[in-house]
Amino acid sequence: MCCCCITILLTFYGAIKFFLGQFSLYFRTALGQHSNHKAQCHLMMRQLLFFAALLPSLLTAQNHQTFKFDGPVILIHGGAGGIERKYYNDEQIAQYDSALQAVLRVGYDMLTYGANGMDVVVECLTMLENDPHFNAGKGAVFNDQGEVELDASIMDGSTKMAGAVAGLKHIKNPAKLAWAVMEETSHVLLIGEGAEEFAKTQDHEFVDNEYFLTPKRKEQYERWKQMKKNGTVGVVVKDVQGNLYAGTSTGGMMGKKYGRVGDVPIIGAGTYADNNGAAVSCTGHGEYYIRNNVAFQVNARMQYQGLTLEQSTREVIFGVLNSDAGNGGLIALDAKGNAAWTFNSSGMFRGAAGSFEGRCTPSFMTEIFGDPTWPEECDVISEE
Repeated sequence: MCCCCITILLTFYGAIKFFLGQFSLYFRTALGQHSNHKAQCHLMMRQLLFFAALLPSLLTAQNHQTFKFDGPVILIHGGAGGIERKYYNDEQIAQYDSALQAVLRVGYDMLTYGANGMDVVVECLTMLENDPHFNAGKGAVFNDQGEVELDASIMDGSTKMAGAVAGLKHIKNPAKLAWAVMEETSHVLLIGEGAEEFAKTQDHEFVDNEYFLTPKRKEQYERWKQMKKNGTVGVVVKDVQGNLYAGTSTGGMMGKKYGRVGDVPIIGAGTYADNNGAAVSCTGHGEYYIRNNVAFQVNARMQYQGLTLEQSTREVIFGVLNSDAGNGGLIALDAKGNAAWTFNSSGMFRGAAGSFEGRCTPSFMTEIFGDPTWPEECDVISEE
């Protein structure tokens, strides 16, 4: 067991021990076995409240990390859910790591050469959509009829302009079409056949639905009733101009019915960007993200309550979603270079690239499971 895990366990043990001791003190005080009854009760209650607030952080610390970057930054995710080491061999882990690293390097290179943040978001989402490892584009999950239906959205934090599409069956890269909706129409969200009719006017690449189907997903479809599958891909960036951008793309939920649409194409639920708050891309059980307006709520808590990015992402994922049994996570980035990835599931495919505050060289980091140790001990971190 790594030193980080041991430290967390020891800290948690100490907190529990203290909590139980204070609880015992409460009953002894209540029974009149201590003098200064009133003062002891007040002190005890303050201590209990402190540790009640502390314990969630101890329980979830391994799934919540924040960091500070200088200059342009990119964060990506490839979905959250039941992602545990026991389900992946070394070769599979290496494949996911390689896929994430490739996207990070393309995106960060574009940023350092001065590319607009939206160009970077769409290019990286396109790469993830074309990679069958992830639940977006090729390799996306099936609906209950054995077809793939795709959703995507993008948002510009400097203007708060946004574009989204839902229920696509023949568009190879939904993120590109979402961008076209933002740039070429007066609308925000287009769906289904109407969205695909619009795509014909924009020279987008069409494919048969079978293009998206992979042997892995076909096998999963045969047993989807026994599965609880979440998956999405997302990108948030800060470009050299200091502007924030976010984008998210997904195949949705395995076995979804009746034209179901999740949080991804809903601006404010699965995607949101505002230079005055943060760029956020979410992944998880979409219904909970819609009900709680998760991506916007992170921004709202920052702008209206004055919370930091770290505080806001923690409260939304471990407070709001946990209390509602919502499973998933998010990546987030503010205009000051503060970044976070936070999730309440067992794992989330994720990565980041940028120069840590005070460092000259960029770092490229990827993680999969819920027990990251980087940057001190992670063997997939690299610097250039």
